[in-house]
Amino acid sequence: MGKDTKEGLGEAMRRIREILSWFDEREEVDVEEGLKKVKEGAELIAKSKERLVELENEFAEVKAKLDLNDE
Repeated sequence: MGKDTKEGLGEAMRRIREILSWFDEREEVDVEEGLKKVKEGAELIAKSKERLVELENEFAEVKAKLDLNDE
């Protein structure tokens, strides 16, 4: 996974909140601009899920090492 994803889990969450606010602030949404925002949000969510899987694997590796040290 790219460097931007590893550094950007918090940034992705911030950006997703901005996108949600953008929709909430409008009574009428420009369809084309809204579609761009939805696509960006979907990409951010997908990258965040990938990063969370990576983090889960890293935690499992650390736990396995700790379990080996306890033996």
